[in-house]
Amino acid sequence: MSVMTKIILLCTEGESTTFVYNALKDKHPISHIVYEEKIDKKTFLKRRIKRLGYLRVIGQAIFQLTIPKILQITSKKRIEEIKHNYGLNDTPILDESIIKQVRSINSKECIEFLKQEKPDLIIVNGTRIISKKVLNGIGATFINMHAGITPKYRGVHGGYWAMVNKDVANCGVTVHLVDSGIDTGGVLFQRNIVPNAADNFVTYPYLQTAEGIKLMVQAITDFSNGCLKEKEVASSKSHLWYHPTIWYYLYIRLTKGIR
Repeated sequence: MSVMTKIILLCTEGESTTFVYNALKDKHPISHIVYEEKIDKKTFLKRRIKRLGYLRVIGQAIFQLTIPKILQITSKKRIEEIKHNYGLNDTPILDESIIKQVRSINSKECIEFLKQEKPDLIIVNGTRIISKKVLNGIGATFINMHAGITPKYRGVHGGYWAMVNKDVANCGVTVHLVDSGIDTGGVLFQRNIVPNAADNFVTYPYLQTAEGIKLMVQAITDFSNGCLKEKEVASSKSHLWYHPTIWYYLYIRLTKGIR
């Protein structure tokens, strides 16, 4: 039997969050939206350099400053087509009464707010890694929509990397439970996307979000009905992916035609 579920959206501000909120709000009302401040670029770069090294991070930075911006312009028609075909609603979220701003989702302020609100379900979208203190201290179920098929495509840009690897069978989106790892939580639903010749690095996420929203709606419905279950996935090597470097992206585009 379905029961009223109190839902909080834990996220960063951005277009995908707007799509998710507008798609869910009428079917599954959102109690609050908690916006996390984006991590400052200096701190982000320091952490990434420590993990990947200067040369690779420089290549990633040049890529991010150029290629996606160019593709956003050249792919405008395709993006609008996807939004129209899938009903992705980018109407701004105007109800300030439900919005809470926090410095970090792992901050004391955020934890206290979540404890005060006592949500049953927390939908995660685009935040930094959530600490065990948050996950274990709120008494809620955390669910995330990931732009990739896990465990094979954890991290970022799972659709792009699957296409680069000619792995169409694993080009898609995953809705999963959240744990303290990076996209390592139990899989609830997965669905493939079918890119066409007009698609590229910046349009894959629109297709993934569109399909992922459908899965998220189903996950919330199952949770409310008390029948949410993890899905058994075929054994697959787990890999964490990052942004491509500018030189790798250009090489792949020239040799494989993947944009």
